[in-house]
Parts: sequence; structure tokens; C-alpha cells
Amino acid sequence: MNPEKADIMADKEQGKAKKSKSKVGCCGYPLSIFFIVVNEFCERFSYYGMRAVLVLYFRYFLRWDDDLATTIYHTFVALCYLTPILGAIVADSWLGKFKTIVYLSIVYTIGQVVMAVSAIHDITDTNHDGTPDNMAFHVALSMVGLFLIAVGTGGIKPCVSAFGGDQFEDHQEKQRSTFFSIFYLSINAGSLLSTLITPILRAQECGINSQQKCYPLAFGVPAALMVVALIVFIAGSSMYTKAAPKGNIMLEVCKCIGFAIKNRFKHRSSAYPKREHWMDWANEKYDKLLIAQVKMVLKVLFLYIPLPMFWALFDQQGSRWTLQATTMNGDFGGFVVQPDQMQTVNPILILVMVPIVDSAVYPLIKKCGLNFTPLKRMTVGMFMAGLAFVAAALVQIQIDQTLPKFPSHSEAQVKFLNMENNPLSVSVDGTPFDIQAFQSSGNYLNLNTETATVAVNGSEFMVSLIKGRRQTVLLGSTGILEISQDLNTKPEQGNNDIRFVNGFGTVLNVTGAKDLGAITPNNFSDYGLVPQGKATFTILNGGGQTCNYSITLGFGSSYTLVIPSTFSFGPDCWTTIQQIEDIKPNTIHMAWQIPQYFLMTAGEVVFSVTGLEFSYSQAPSNMKSVLQAGWLLTVAVGNIIVLIVAEAGQLPDQWAEYVLFASLLVCVCIIFSIMAYFYTYIDPAEIEAKFTEQNPEDKEEKKKGLELGNMLSLAAEKPEQTKQTKI
Repeated sequence: MNPEKADIMADKEQGKAKKSKSKVGCCGYPLSIFFIVVNEFCERFSYYGMRAVLVLYFRYFLRWDDDLATTIYHTFVALCYLTPILGAIVADSWLGKFKTIVYLSIVYTIGQVVMAVSAIHDITDTNHDGTPDNMAFHVALSMVGLFLIAVGTGGIKPCVSAFGGDQFEDHQEKQRSTFFSIFYLSINAGSLLSTLITPILRAQECGINSQQKCYPLAFGVPAALMVVALIVFIAGSSMYTKAAPKGNIMLEVCKCIGFAIKNRFKHRSSAYPKREHWMDWANEKYDKLLIAQVKMVLKVLFLYIPLPMFWALFDQQGSRWTLQATTMNGDFGGFVVQPDQMQTVNPILILVMVPIVDSAVYPLIKKCGLNFTPLKRMTVGMFMAGLAFVAAALVQIQIDQTLPKFPSHSEAQVKFLNMENNPLSVSVDGTPFDIQAFQSSGNYLNLNTETATVAVNGSEFMVSLIKGRRQTVLLGSTGILEISQDLNTKPEQGNNDIRFVNGFGTVLNVTGAKDLGAITPNNFSDYGLVPQGKATFTILNGGGQTCNYSITLGFGSSYTLVIPSTFSFGPDCWTTIQQIEDIKPNTIHMAWQIPQYFLMTAGEVVFSVTGLEFSYSQAPSNMKSVLQAGWLLTVAVGNIIVLIVAEAGQLPDQWAEYVLFASLLVCVCIIFSIMAYFYTYIDPAEIEAKFTEQNPEDKEEKKKGLELGNMLSLAAEKPEQTKQTKI
């Protein structure tokens, strides 16, 4: 849901100015709005496309751990929701909406280009191994790019929709309403398409000297769309109605509150009589109507205090939930879903659920005689978000049960591989077992010593172990043939690590899905990363004979493929090659994330839409921008909560962190429900009318003040239009 939607209110002078200007129209609409809609589509595509792959970029390109990747991701999102306040003040007080959009869009575009450049690994990959040699350079570029993007996207956020509303004359109320619907449809279209497309671009492999995941393309396409957005917006310059900046109501409200606090502090002595409300201490300088309006706003802002906790959970769809998806199976049969594509479930469900909730659920509740007030709806929405994290925790528990148990720093893990064509009797530190021909001893053995006594067919050998590592020992009839260092982590990004063991009598060369090079007898090849799907390897000997071997791989597995001594080139050469599973593939399907997305989206529908509707119904019409700023601030604070918990929580298990967040939200939900119980609904128009009646001689002056307030207010959204939008 988008808290930044706007309902433009033009005063009479603006209306006259618009009517006196000859405007180019199409189908009853100003032609200028088409440039604005295209601009918004491209800008939202750019922002959400970049953001969709951002946490994986941190995790797998910059090589940060999950906690740091989550922290920086939410720091960026928080900054994106803090800067709109500055953008609104700059637009209304100095530059005007048009110049603010243009200047900050240039900053935005530069940021996107910098991000795309920062993801080019070849810039510092001097040894051509696919890994940047100067990671600090890429981190610095990334941080500069993200800062510029946050300033740009946040700064123009409150301006574009309001600027679109400025293009209509007073008699075009119907067209203006339709424009907002189309405008926010473009937001949804841009965000949905980009979240589908950019993960596909990221999953491609590209590079000059080595092929790696194509983050430059995933960031480059959004950067190109931002360039298009800027060009399109500037192209319509001559057709726009450009209102001059006339001040910002938020500054006036802040000054009024500041004066009241300062005046109250000056008169804190008991000699001064108490006043009914602390804002009444502003009576000496500010109009009573303005003070009454500020009181109404503060009453709603007080209810905002618990709300950041909802956003703390909601925005983890792009961080923790995406990282969770990387450990799951994304094969949906006819297509493969990338981990970062799972985020598209949210906007898709929004489009489905909003009309159902509005046309079926709410009317049904009303028919049942239940008083489902806005604040009760918001409470239910917060509770459902908590349930979503409980569902995420349950999924995480199932995932953890399938993950391999890697050795701690105080133990070593070892397995044995029989390279003989007959079973071997083996004992390790006195524990006997048999290993079948060309098979392994099964799961890794956990040993707490630095050496192990291994007996093979009665002959004893000492094996040196490395604590905190996994090792595989090749065994023959004569004893130990070779010891390898195995993977100590699960393969990343759903890839699979494959290696070969050459039990053949001559050197073999393995190419195909991954070039593993020459393998000497009784030795291991290096590991090679291979994506999900069917992988075919070609085994070549010195005489030019070849053998093709295919294996179907899932996500996140590791295999050792044994070429036995009985191997021979020919039509059925592949049948003798043995698969040894070192790390199991991801077995929990990504579809299990759908329930948590469903619960979160349901919570969003009843929380976000209702919250905005409630806020605007309880605030004066000329101060909706103040509530808009407050609402955006709750989103920013929510993201700050996530980065604090991610860095300070240090919980050993991810499911425990999910439960922690769910518990915190339930506690906050209870507090909010108590606050809501004691809240008294008001009619702002009725209160304003009373002040006007009390001072009839100032009626005309205050009317002008209200009109000025409307003009100063940044566009605030129509509640019924919030239902189709995305932040």
C-alpha cells in the first residue's frame, strides 16, 4: 500500500491561473498527464527492480553475511522514507514541484548508474577468478549509489502525484479522480513487472573475463528506465501547469508546536494557571483555529506510535524472507522461481484481495452486526502480520531440519570412500564398519580429536584431522590413497557443487557443464558450481575417447562423482559412474512461503488502507500532508527497528528471530488496541465550523487561511484510491 497518494486541492487563484492558460488536451484530459504517468511507471520499475535484487547483491556479490545484508538493506529503505519530508519542504518552500522532480531525478539517475557500475566485478578482478580483488571499491560505490537513490526516490515521492493533480482545472474533478487511479495503476504495474524481470536478469551469467551472476544487468536495466523516466518528464515541460512554491504547512505546524513547548517551559511556575491542553500555550502567537487543527493532528499522530512495528515485519519480505527462499526449492514444474521473485506474491495478492475484502468481507461483517471500526481493522491487520511471521518461523524450522550439520570449531567431520571393486572392512578409533565397492561410508563421522586411527583390512593408519572442517578419505586395498578438504558451507544461490574422483588408471579430463580440468588417478578434481537442472559433463582421455555423463540437479546440493576402475569408454560408459551425495539438495518447496505472504498481504490490506482512511478522516483537510509525513516516518522507524534487532539480537537460529518479531508485534498490537479503545472519533469539519462561528468577524480571514493551508498542503490521497497502490 502506498502512503504517499495525493488529493490535490487547488484554491480559486490557482483555478483561475489554470483556466487562463491554453492547454493541449486529449479525450478531455491534459496531455501533460500522460508524460507524468509514463514517468511514474518507469521510476517505480527502476526503484523496485533495483530493490528486488539488492539483498542478494549484498549477500553474494559484496559477500556480507545475512545480518549485515539485512541491516544495510533496511537502512536504505528507512532513508527512502525519511527523505520525502525534505523533498516536500524543498518543493513547497523553494524550488516548486517541477524543479524538485527534475533535479532530484537527475540525482536518482546518477545513483542508479553508480549502482550498476559497482556491480561490474571485472573492474577490479585482476586475476580473472570472478571475485573482485578490491571489494572496498565496490562497497564504496554501492553506498554512494544507494544514498543518491534514497535522496532521489524519497525526494520526488511526495511531488509527482501532487504535480499530476496540479494539471487539472477545478471543473475536471472527475478526470482528476480517474488520473489518480491510472497513476497508481502505473505504480503497481511498474513494481510488479520489475520484481518479475530483474531477478531473471540477475540469474543470467555475464562478464568480460569470467562469467558471474549478472548484477550489472539487473541494476543496469532499472538505471536505463530511470533515464527514460527523466527524459519523458522533461519532454512534457512546455505542457505543464507549474505552480509557484508558496510555503509548506508542515513547517508552520512545527513552528506552532515548538512555540507552545517553549512558552510552556517559560511559564512552568505554579504561579501561572494551567491550560486545558499544552498546545493552548501557543495562543499568544497563533490563531485558535490553527491550534485546534494541530491538536487534531497530534491526536492521530499519537496513535501512530505503535505502528512502526508493523512495518518492521512487513518490509522483511525483501530481506529475511528473500534470504529464506534461497534455501528452498524453486522448481514449480514448468518454470523455476528465483528467490527474489517470490516478492511478487505480495502485489499479486493485493490485486486479488482488495476487491474481495471491500465487496465481500467488510459487508459480511457489517451484516453480522459487528462494529468493525477502522482502529479494530488495524489491530486485526497487525495481528495477521504477527501470524505471518509465525508461519515463517514454522517454515524455517522445517528448512533447518534439512540443512547439513557442519562441524563446530571443536570437532572434525570425516567420511571414507572405497575406491576398490570389492567391499572394505574399516574401523575408525576401534569402531568397525564395511564400505561397499565404489561407495562412501555414508554420513560424515563427527570426531573430537585431531588424529584418528583408521584400520583398513587389518592394517592401521593415522589420519590427521582439521577441526571445524569436513574431509573425505580415499581408501584402497593398500590403505589411504588421498585426503580432500570438502565443502564447509551449503552452495549459495541455489547452485550445486560438483566434483569428480578419478579411480581410472590414466589421467582424465572433465569438461562440459563446468570445466574441471585434468584429474590424475586416485585424485579429486576441484569443485565446480553448476546451476539447477540437467548438467552434462564430457570425460576425455589422452587417446581422444569421450564419455558423456548427465545428472539432474536440484538446488543447493553437492555431489562427488566417482569414476571407478571398472569404467570403460563406450555407449553405456556413464552407467558405471557412482553418485556420492555430500550435501542434500533443498527439499522444502518455495510454495510453503505462500501462506506467510498471504497472511502478511491480508494484514496489509486491512492495516495500511484502513490506517490511511482513518487518518485522513480524523485530520483537517489542510493538514493531510502532515499526516502523510507522519505515516512515512512510521515506515522509516519500522526499518530502523529491523536493523537494530538484526545487529543487536544475535539469536542463534533464524526461526527464533521470526518468533521474536511476531511476539513484539503481538505485544504492540495489544497496546494499540488499548489506545484504540479509549480513542474518541471526531469530525474535523464540525470542529472547524465551531471556531468559525465563534469569530464571525474573522470568518473571511480564516477562510482565506484555510485556502492557503490547502494550497500549502502537499497532495494527500483519496482513501478509496489507496487500495490499488504500492509504496
